[in-house]
Parts: sequence; structure tokens; C-alpha cells
Amino acid sequence: MSIELSELKKAAAHKAVEQIKSGMIIGLGTGSTSVFAIRRIGELITEGVLKNIKGIPSSKQSEKEAEMCGVPLTTFDEVQKIDITIDGADEVDAQLNLIKGGGGALLREKVLAQATSKQIIVIDETKLSKVLGTKWHVPIEVIQFAAEVEKKFLESLGAVVKLRTEGEVKKFITDEGNFILDANFGEIKNPKSLAAKLEARAGIVEHGLFLDLADEVIVASESVIKSYIK
Repeated sequence: MSIELSELKKAAAHKAVEQIKSGMIIGLGTGSTSVFAIRRIGELITEGVLKNIKGIPSSKQSEKEAEMCGVPLTTFDEVQKIDITIDGADEVDAQLNLIKGGGGALLREKVLAQATSKQIIVIDETKLSKVLGTKWHVPIEVIQFAAEVEKKFLESLGAVVKLRTEGEVKKFITDEGNFILDANFGEIKNPKSLAAKLEARAGIVEHGLFLDLADEVIVASESVIKSYIK
């Protein structure tokens, strides 16, 4: 991404933050877009514009960022409903369905998405596609015990599958202690059908198909910031 597009992405994240009001519970996504949002929330708290805000982070990474920015945190032990969640995505189709999980936080991100009243996704225009799977693989979080059997299952569905690693050898471990299988299905003609097959497998903890969960998608391009509302 160019520096200019990165700045637009930042501006788009700031635009999403404009919808936050004092007293809200905020879902804090993971990734570069979410960092922009968390930092802006912290600035507005410091300036006294936002008061009585509490955030629920979707990863240890976003938790650390929030603490550094002075954003008070809470947990689902204390509250079970989020007012607004601001997050990014790896791919977005014309129906505002998403592929998420490039940062490895898909499980917690989906928990937040399902618990929020309004899910706002902020992306740059390169993440848009007509059909999911055109530009991005589907991250599949699996328990370590079942990694190989679920890899074989995904391959039986036609996917090219790789176990996610950090560097050459070290296996990527999620915040919940699981592995991630990155499954390239190519263009996904029927994401709901695929999601159902994935959800039927005991060894699969969660998948990166976020269907019918985004309420608004804010897109940053070289020339303009657009908002798409479901």
C-alpha cells in the first residue's frame, strides 16, 4: 500500500470512530486498520471528547495497543453486548460478506462481531472483490490435535492448504492456543454452503468466512472514502 493510501485508510478509520459516543462499549478489532481506530479513540478520551468508554479487544495485540493508548478495557464477564465494533477485513464482496483472519484473530473477532449491535469494517479498495476467495484464502482455526485430519478434509473440498507458520519453521499459535490452516478454495461460489461444511467439523474451531455480519463497510481509495451500508 502506498503512503497516501495508508493515510486514507487512517482517515477512514477515523471516520468510523466518529460514530462512537460517550458511554459506549466498543469492540476493538485486530490489524493495521484497527490500530488507527484504537489510537483515535485514545486521543478522543485524552481530549475529553469521549467519556465512560470501555473496549473489548479481539486479540492480545489490540489489548496491548488499547492499554498504551489509554482506552479502558472490559470483558464479557462484565458486559455481554457491544455497541459498535470497528475492524478490518482481508476481502469483501458485493454483499458485504467478508474473509477475515489474516492477522490470526478470527475466533475472537467473530465473537465480537456476533455480540455487537453495529459492525463497521474499514478497508482499502484493494480488498474489494465480486466473489470471495478471488483475492484471499480462508483462514481455518483448528485444534492442534486435529490439524492433519482437518487439513485432509479441507483438501477433499478442493482447497490448497498450508499450515500457517511464523518464519520458516515455527507454527503460528493463536491467542486461544490453536493452529491456523490457510485454505485456498479459489472463487467461492456458495460461501454459506462452505461455511456449513466447515462448521460441521469437530476439529475446526472457527473459519474466516464472516457472512451477514458487517453492517457498514468504509472503503478508502486514492481519491475518496466511501461508505456502504447493508
